[in-house]
Amino acid sequence: MSDTTETSLVLLVVEDEENDQLLARHYLRRMASDVEVLCAFDGLEAIELLRDRTGRMPDMILLDINMPRMNGHDFLEAWFVEQGAEVPIVVMLTSSDQHEDKRRALEYANVVDYFLKPITKETVTRLGQILDVGEEDSTPTRRRA
Repeated sequence: MSDTTETSLVLLVVEDEENDQLLARHYLRRMASDVEVLCAFDGLEAIELLRDRTGRMPDMILLDINMPRMNGHDFLEAWFVEQGAEVPIVVMLTSSDQHEDKRRALEYANVVDYFLKPITKETVTRLGQILDVGEEDSTPTRRRA
C-alpha cells in the first residue's frame, strides 16, 4: 500500500530476519481488515523510513533487539530523543530472553509489552487488545502508556 492510501491501522515491523518479517506481516494483516504493515531491517532503516514518511505515522512499532547497524535499544534511544512524546506505542518482539534487555526496553514509557519470537496468534491477539482492535473491528482506539 502507498502512503496515500487511508488505512485504519498502520504498523511498523523492525526486524532483520526476512522470514520473521513475513510471518509478522501474515499475522498482523489478519488482526484487522484494513491494516498497512511497513517493514525495516534494522533501527537505522526504521528511523529513515519514519523521517521520510509522508503518510500517517505508525500506530504501533514491533521492534526486535538484536539487529545489525542499529539495534532495538539504540533505535529507542535515538527515536525518543528525536520525537519526544510523539513516539507511537512500541512492542518488543525479539529472540532475547535476557532480563537486562527486557528491563532496558520497558524503561521507555511507550514500550508497553515484550514478546519472544516467533510471533504467534496469541501474540497478535494481545497486540489487538493493546490497540483495541479485533478481527471484526478494524478501527483502533490508540492507548498511550
